[in-house]
Amino acid sequence: MKIAIPLAAGRLCQHFGHCESFALIEVDPQTKRILGREDVAAPAHQPGLLPPWLAEWGVSVVIAGGMGGRARDLFVARDIQVVVGAPAQEPEQIVNDWLAGTLAVERNACDH
Repeated sequence: MKIAIPLAAGRLCQHFGHCESFALIEVDPQTKRILGREDVAAPAHQPGLLPPWLAEWGVSVVIAGGMGGRARDLFVARDIQVVVGAPAQEPEQIVNDWLAGTLAVERNACDH
């Protein structure tokens, strides 16, 4: 399983579509362990681009601080699970908390 975390300055970026890069974190859902991480530069912002782009990277889950409704719908249409309201923490901490079922999510930081 591969999880994408949008980044700014090495931490989760609260505004998904305007991040600097993505941490792509490979996990074993059975053992709930991180297997590896690859950081990739985000493409230039363009509405509707990120769902197919991240799908090409093999992403099955996106964890974000905020994401607009249209973007969420586009991810779901590609069978990519979306988690919003995550805190601006280090990607590994977010993924470990999510795997453990302890990720504290708040309101969606994006309302468009």
